[in-house]
Amino acid sequence: MQPIVYGLEKEYGEQIAFERLDIDDPDTADARVRYQFRYQPHFILLDAEGNIVQEWLGYNSANVFEEAFADLLE
Repeated sequence: MQPIVYGLEKEYGEQIAFERLDIDDPDTADARVRYQFRYQPHFILLDAEGNIVQEWLGYNSANVFEEAFADLLE
């Protein structure tokens, strides 16, 4: 997934902020609770207000994310 995510970040990084959470890092405890982050990989797309727009668990292709990004950026 890392090459896909880095490619998406390169393409959309000026429009969408990408954040990575390490499930084992104690500094991410608040975010893990807030977004119910329990599995890796777990992707969450938030709108500008911080509301969850869409979530994905497991591996996905770049076009799955690109479709959601397009809807959000319309």
